[in-house]
Amino acid sequence: MLNQFSRTQLLIGKEAIEKLQSSRVAVFGIGGVGGYVCEALIRSGVGKFDLIDDDKVCLTNLNRQIIATRKTVGQYKADVMKERMLEIYPDAEITVRKCFFLPENADEFPFDEYDYVVDAVDTVSAKLELVMQAQRHNVPIISCMGAGNKLDGSQFRVADIYQTRMCPLARVIRTELKKRGVKKLKVVYSEEQPTRPIEDMSISCRTHCICPPGAKHKCTERRDIPGSVAFVPSVAGLLIAGEVVKDLTKNTKTKER
Repeated sequence: MLNQFSRTQLLIGKEAIEKLQSSRVAVFGIGGVGGYVCEALIRSGVGKFDLIDDDKVCLTNLNRQIIATRKTVGQYKADVMKERMLEIYPDAEITVRKCFFLPENADEFPFDEYDYVVDAVDTVSAKLELVMQAQRHNVPIISCMGAGNKLDGSQFRVADIYQTRMCPLARVIRTELKKRGVKKLKVVYSEEQPTRPIEDMSISCRTHCICPPGAKHKCTERRDIPGSVAFVPSVAGLLIAGEVVKDLTKNTKTKER
């Protein structure tokens, strides 16, 4: 029967679509990268999601985040993403957790119920803990390395963390995982040399912070505030989504030609 996933089914087969619809994917970080991961996965037929992010849409997100519009500024990103996803696939089951994932609250997440984990968070400590939790519960995970301060989306690659080069964040993660005895981790990373952001105090969050009063996390807390564009984090997010779909359906039979 014709349905919204028919064009996808022509390529990957009915069994794969059914596998995606029964799969539960946890996306940690619903920003420039994570938003496009969710967008592509819901359009591919993934039926169950956990969206984890405690951030709200900011005016400065409008240049690159798929959930950011003038209408959604000030709303929780995870809530906006859920509403958008349900407009695409109303039968999806979507759980929202408005919090930042930290080593301190890692035990509050049901990793043993996830079929796949997507790491699209910013902090090294959270990334490392996600990898350790996924390994402990034998759940596949893919992590996004640095997407900020980049201008060339064509230089993103999918590789094992130990095969990466050029990316400063990947270098740090690689070193820390080696200390923890982790032998492999699928990542999306860029081989582009990062661009140094222009120092313009007239548009800097350092001097013109627009985070709402009482915000739990502000841009000014970050050591560096990276620049970004619409056509870079979106590429990383779409690459990640493609890997998730491929991994979830790799043991299914495609339609005979």
